[in-house]
Amino acid sequence: MADLSQQDWEEQLEKDPNAVILDVRTEEEIEAGIIPNSINIDIYKGQEFVAELEKLDKTKNYYVYCRSGNRSGQACAIMNSLGFDKAFNLQGGFMNWEGETA
Repeated sequence: MADLSQQDWEEQLEKDPNAVILDVRTEEEIEAGIIPNSINIDIYKGQEFVAELEKLDKTKNYYVYCRSGNRSGQACAIMNSLGFDKAFNLQGGFMNWEGETA
């Protein structure tokens, strides 16, 4: 797992053809907007969250974010324990995001 600044996260993401953007926020938080092309799996769903992660392709590179960067850091740690080699946490999360939103 790596904690990346917004600039590093965005630059690395743009150059990564194997990237998947993962939003681990709740449905209520998503109403405030999302980073385009992200998939959502709510980390608060507990075992269901883990079950959904298990369905993902472990060969992809995951760019993970939440509201502030805490839960996405936890999600990256969980993903590493499940065998995901490349999980990148967006420091500061969506509330500090300055890029495009949908």
